Amino acid sequence: MTAWREHELARIGRSEELHLASARPDGTLRPYVTMWVVRAGDDLYVRSAYGPDNPWYRRARASGTGRIRAGELERDVTFANAAPDAHPAIDAAYHAKYDRYGPRIVGSVVGPGVRDVTVRLVPRDPVPAERPSRRSPNGSRNNAAEG
Repeated sequence: MTAWREHELARIGRSEELHLASARPDGTLRPYVTMWVVRAGDDLYVRSAYGPDNPWYRRARASGTGRIRAGELERDVTFANAAPDAHPAIDAAYHAKYDRYGPRIVGSVVGPGVRDVTVRLVPRDPVPAERPSRRSPNGSRNNAAEG
């Protein structure tokens, strides 16, 4: 299983919002939905503020895969369950990041009532390595733009 890199966790964890698109059966992506995201340890989580009948949540659970965007970072992900012991840290992360919006709003994404609608975002695609420059057998750089 692919793990998040530290710079990805930091960037997404700092992002105010995340854009999430679930995959259709044919592999194309549904439209992106904007939501809150938190980092707890080395994992990223989103929760359905309006319960299991929220359309984005139903589609994400049905497909199991999709893509997220946060700023310029974009990754294919699997939608997984959170470990049962992760919820106190997830709640604390939501409070720390979003309490300024008030208890009514933050209350929709914390507590026992949202544990079943918590989604752990797991990166699917390997992070591409930097492309090495191509060199010819004699050691000179091979650049298609050169004559």
